[in-house]
Parts: sequence; structure tokens; C-alpha cells
Amino acid sequence: MENTKRSLPMIPTRGITIFPNMVIHFDVGREKSIKALEEAMSDNQLIFLASQKKAIVEEPDIEGIYKIGTVCYIKQILKLPGNSIRVLVEGKYRAEIIEYISEDPYYIAEVKEFKDIQGDENEKEALIRSIEEEFDEYIDLSGNVAPDSIINLEELEESAEFADVVSALMVLKTTVKQELLEIKELNKRLEKILEILKNENEVLRLQRKIGTKVKKRIDKSQKDYYLREQMKIIQEELGEDDESSKEIKEYEKKIEKAKLPKDVKEKALYELKRLKSTSYYSSESTVIRSYLDWIIELPWKTITKDNLDIKRARKILDEEHYGLEDVKERIIEYLAVRKISKTLNAPILCLVGPPGVGKTSIAKSIAHALNKKFVRMSLGGVKDEAEIRGHRKTYVGAIPGRIIYGMKQAKSKNPLFLLDEIDKMSNNFKGDPSDALLEVLDSQQNDTFRDHYIELDYDLSKVLFVVTANTLETIPRPLLDRMEIINVGGYTNIEKFNIAKRHLLKKVMEEHSVEDGKIKLSDMAIKYIIEHYTKESGVRNLQRKIASVVRKAITEMVEKDKESVSITINHVKKYLGREIYTYEMIDKEDKVGIVTGLAWTAYGGDTLPVEVSVMEGSGKLQLTGKLGEVMQESAKAAYSLVRSNAKKYNISPNFYKEQDIHIHVPEGAVPKDGPSAGITMTTALVSALSGKKVRHDVAMTGEITLAGRVLPIGGLKEKSLAAYRAGVKEIIIPFENQKDIDDIPDSVKRKVNFIISKNIDDVLSNALIKEKTNEDN
Repeated sequence: MENTKRSLPMIPTRGITIFPNMVIHFDVGREKSIKALEEAMSDNQLIFLASQKKAIVEEPDIEGIYKIGTVCYIKQILKLPGNSIRVLVEGKYRAEIIEYISEDPYYIAEVKEFKDIQGDENEKEALIRSIEEEFDEYIDLSGNVAPDSIINLEELEESAEFADVVSALMVLKTTVKQELLEIKELNKRLEKILEILKNENEVLRLQRKIGTKVKKRIDKSQKDYYLREQMKIIQEELGEDDESSKEIKEYEKKIEKAKLPKDVKEKALYELKRLKSTSYYSSESTVIRSYLDWIIELPWKTITKDNLDIKRARKILDEEHYGLEDVKERIIEYLAVRKISKTLNAPILCLVGPPGVGKTSIAKSIAHALNKKFVRMSLGGVKDEAEIRGHRKTYVGAIPGRIIYGMKQAKSKNPLFLLDEIDKMSNNFKGDPSDALLEVLDSQQNDTFRDHYIELDYDLSKVLFVVTANTLETIPRPLLDRMEIINVGGYTNIEKFNIAKRHLLKKVMEEHSVEDGKIKLSDMAIKYIIEHYTKESGVRNLQRKIASVVRKAITEMVEKDKESVSITINHVKKYLGREIYTYEMIDKEDKVGIVTGLAWTAYGGDTLPVEVSVMEGSGKLQLTGKLGEVMQESAKAAYSLVRSNAKKYNISPNFYKEQDIHIHVPEGAVPKDGPSAGITMTTALVSALSGKKVRHDVAMTGEITLAGRVLPIGGLKEKSLAAYRAGVKEIIIPFENQKDIDDIPDSVKRKVNFIISKNIDDVLSNALIKEKTNEDN
């Protein structure tokens, strides 16, 4: 390994020396050390650990810290009561402090890594064999090291790693361990370890000899037993209980009061029996107490009574959310069925839609309407299965998974459990959390959900799970199969206006403590904000813009000592500056080779003009406009379709040899993809090659095949809204999308006519302007 320098946050350790290849946990409580730890976690999880010369010193200066320490990788941190942190680290390599870069708010040191200086190989091998023999005896004499450590040592191939592991396992003073850490020559370090082991074994043999003599005079265990019995009798005479007895009695009362299921109670009593036989101050008793607390506090039988009043539920849902009729109707159906059936399992509802449309808030409203407890768990970024199922108790600092944690938080067996952003989960070597969710979200299995920490079956069948996602594409298919999908589409401008008027304005006024009537937004001002300062499917950004306007109005009231402000369009322009968005209107003239297509984006629908230019050449096809792979394939399919039907469309059969064609989609900096522009490109090609003009007031969307069939597309509602805003009078859509017209607002359907097309001939007959004949004159 090359010698390297690097700057790292540093923690001075008290009473411990950390070697490379050593995994150890310790507690961090000092403010400087916690800040250094936080800095390391935010970067690459590497930290430099060096021992203090005097462990008693609370805030050591630079002179009080050894210069040589170990660069470590932080494996795990756990927050403890009292603002302290337990950290698990793995030693990586030795390093020496070159200089201190910073001492406040935490230590940052520039450290230089040094590698071991190798010596004679034969000498090294002889030293290692001697150390192994002495270490075997040390394990036997001291009892401080697990017997299987010698097995692990035999598996180590590197001499340096062997030396570091032995140094770490021995119970020595900090100064002695520091001396071992600082020896750079490997053979000298091995010699020193052998010397220490021989000395320690001599002392331990003498200690055992003395112990044997003392044991003959008094049996220590008998003495301890005698003293404990005396203590108990004294406490009984005084009418007092020791801490352990008090705790045991308290747990017995809690277990009886909790009314646990039979198997759970048996497990709790078994753990209580173990607690009785364990020392009060041992780490094992802490683990048992924590486990008992979790079992007792979980709602095993506590059920809140659902409010099945359908009229009340509908009223609450309508008051708290405008639109979202599909979601509301599904909840009302669930209530109606529950009213006549007591055994119905709760459905798994998955609300899918763009950001800001109210997926999370509708879940809260459902909980309010049903009188259920509400628990939210964000799955964004979760990539460890243990987050869902918990860790086994054998792990240090183990806790249950977030499902069980949520149930404890709800204090009810039948809450509404929101799993937010399920499409943002990922996986790594620790497991796939989506696999753990398969059991959670399966109504046939989740009545026996088993958390790794609790190790008991827990019934989740009464929980109403609501899942949210922005897209279904990243959700695994087996998981998706367990959920009932409800699409929450984007809002029209009319819907946004009503939401702003009924909900957002009131919410913003309450957040800014504005009294009724002090600030008024005119309807035209709200519509102006919607149309020219936001371009989204939801209303999150709209709320921010309204809040910005209100804040500026409050500032004006304070500065100019006004009692109230009525905000108009002119105020909005003044407060928010120039318009951010303007809707592109369609051309007023019919043109050759220019067709208005429709596209779906994360912010809603948009118009997508396609331009085709034909030039003399050798048959080259050029595509521009930052088109994605699928869109390029659509263009090539359209080109082949036109070429195979050239005579039918009155196009020169040799155009593919004599003319170059350039297809361009404007706004070239914006990436575009998808197959739905297929019929748009075909129409533009036929128009440009035949010289026929395209109607300026017609827009279209649909995928094309080589046979001329028009295939269905998605996002028709959003695309229709975009066409409506741009002044389009007719929209050509695929035949199979006819069913989606019902989802389009009536305000759009009254102004826009929808033309159904099964093949490209239907599209061309409605889009191209027919040439006038003598009969027409």
C-alpha cells in the first residue's frame, strides 16, 4: 500500500487503543467527538482514532494525545439516552498525525499512513509459531478471550494482521498497547508481543497458584451466596426490596395487565424467568428488559372502533379534498362492505400519481373519516431488509423493524398505515426490503407477520395499508400484484383554482397568522398565479407561490402601516416578478409538414409540434430535438410506413432515393421519448412529401405500427388539458383510448371534439386538408 496523506475528523479515545483489523464499539459523549463523528458520517465514514495519554482528562489538548493512531471505518452508530452515541468501528490502517488542521468545533488532523517494515521471513515464521503457543496458554490461563479466537487466528494469512489481532485480544494497559501500535518493524512488533505474552503467562500462572490456595480457605461462591442471603433478610426485616426484585414485580404486574395472547404471555414469562436468574447490571439483563418492554407495549388486542357512517365519511373527504373522486368512491365502497361484513380484510390501496396531488394528505383524511389511528412510514431510500423486519436480538443494539415500531406508535391493532414513496426503495447486499414487504402487504399471510426481533407472530390483517408512489415502473411486480391501484391524476386549472380557494389560501393564512379579511386574493389573481407561475400536476408549488404573495403583502402592510391589502393581478406581477410560464398557442394558419402532437410530462400535459422538411438529396433521414431511443424508433417506423404506401398517398415512389428528410421536434434542449408521437410524425411526413397542408386546429397522439394500426397511449387527460389550453378544437386519439374520455373534465369536452382512429388512414383523412376539385367550386 502506498504512503498516503489525508485530512480526517479525529476523536481522542479514553482507555482504549484500536488496532487495524479490529472491530470494536465504544460510547461517544463529548460534544467535539459527536461533531467529528457526524462529519465523518456525512463524508466517507472514515475517522482517525488516537488514544489520550491520560484517560482522566475531559478535554485533552494536542500534547495530551498520542501522535500515532488508527484510521477506522464507521460500521454502525446508535443513539443512546443522555445525548451519547454508541459507535461500531473497524480499524483499517495505522497512521501518524502530521499536523492539526482544526481544533474547533472538532479535531481535524492531516494523517499519513505508514506500512509495516518487513523483516527476515524465517525469523517471522518462528516468532508467529511461538506466539501461537503462548497465546493458547494465555487463553487458558486468563479466561478473558473466547476459546474459538485461536481458530480465527489460524485462518489469518497476513503476519501483520495476525500481530494486530493478538494485540487487540490481550487485556493490557493502554500504554503497552500504544507501544505495540507504534512499532513499525513487523518482526520487532512480533518480538514485543512474544515478550508480553511470556510475562503475562508467568503472572497468570502465579495468580492461579495463589487463587488455588485461597480457595481452600474459603469458597468464594459460598461466601457470595451467604452475603446475598444476609442482604435479602436484612431488607425483608426493614420492609425494603432490592432494585431487581422491585423490577421483577413491576414486570409481573405489567404482563398481567397487558392481556397478552397465550403464546405471547408464555414468551414474556419465560423471558422474565431468565431476567430473575441474570445479574441486574449485566448486559444480558438490559437486552431482556428492552425485549419485555416491546412485548408489553405492543397493541396485541387493542382495537379502535371504526366509524362506518358513510355520510360522515363522504362529508369529511369532500371537505378536506377537492376532486379525487376515484379514491373517495373506493373508501366509501370499503365502508359499505364493512358495514355488512365483519370479516372483511382491509384492502391494500396504492395511490399513484405525480408529486403534489395530495396522495399523503388523502391518507390522513381517510384515517380521519374512519376514526383510525394514523401512522406514516417513508420508504424513500430504504435499502435494508432489517428496516422492515428488524434485527435479531443477537446483534448489538438490535431493535424491531419499522412495521412493529409503527404498530407500537399507533397503540392500536387496526390503524391506517401509510407506506409513503414505495417506488423509491432500493436494495443492496443486506437484502431487498421489497421482499419483506411481500408478507406485510399480503392479506392471506400478514396475520402471522414475524419480526426478527420480536420472534412472535403479529396480526397485521386488521391494518388498512395505504401505499403511495409516483410511478409503478420501479415497483416489483410481485409487490404490485398485492395492491389495488388507484390513479391520482393531475389537476386541471379549474380544479387547482378550487383547491387554492377552498384549502390552500386558508392554510397559508393560518400558517402566517393572518386575521380574516386582512389579506384578500381576487379570483383573477389566483388564476393568474396558476397559469403563469406554476406548471405542475399537483398544487405544492402553487401553495408556495401563494405563500410568497401573502408574505410580501404582510411586508407591505407593516412597512406602509396598512390595515388590509386586496391582491390583484398587478400585485401578483409586482410580488412575483415576470411571468415564468406562458402557454404556447397553436398556429393560426394551416401549414405543410408541421403537425401539433401531444406529450405527457411529470408536470402534466404539453403540446409537441413536429416539423418535417424535405430536400433534394440521396435519401438520408435526419432526426433532431434530443429524441430518446423509443421516439427515434417511432420516427423510423413512420418513415417505413410512408415509404411502403407512397403511391397510396400520392408521393413519389423514389423519394427515399432522391430526397433527404429532416424530422425535428422543437425545444431541442429538452429530452423527449415515448412512442405516442408515432401518428404525429407519420402525418407530418405525408404532408411534407405530398405537399398537403395540415389543419392548424387539430392535435393528435397515438403509437403507429408498420401495418398502419394506431395503438393506445397513456396520459390522455393531461394531454387533452394541454390541447385545450393551446386552443385546439379537435384531438385525434386511438380507438382503444375511447374509454379514457370519461376521465376528462366536462369543461374540456365541451370545447374540444375527440376523433377516434383505428388506423393511419383515419388520422390522415381528418388531419390533412383535401385539395379542392372542380366539383367543389
